[in-house]
Amino acid sequence: QVQLVESGGGLVQPGGSLTLSCAASGSIARFNTMGWYRQAPGKQRELVAAISNSGRLDYAGSVKGRFTISRDNAKNTMYLQMNSLKPEDTAVYYCNVLSSRGPYYYTTRDWGQGTQVTVSS
Repeated sequence: QVQLVESGGGLVQPGGSLTLSCAASGSIARFNTMGWYRQAPGKQRELVAAISNSGRLDYAGSVKGRFTISRDNAKNTMYLQMNSLKPEDTAVYYCNVLSSRGPYYYTTRDWGQGTQVTVSS
């Protein structure tokens, strides 16, 4: 199974920016859809953004206009550019391969370690 490793998290002030990376141990071109999730303390894991090989992009309403998901199949890496960060964006961010059923995304794969993003002054 292709392993995914998240990186790029850190401490940033409100209004700041971070770019997360998801590096794969093998080819990601065969994965039609990939995405970023996040989990804040005491909350359920939620899907933040998804990207398909067709170019389709989907974002959670809370991050639309501030976050940008992208992927580079040649580098086997997916990214999440996060701008105008807010304290409520504080969470552990995870990447994964997605499946879809109708308008819904889900994953059947294991989770990695994630990368911590903390937005605080």
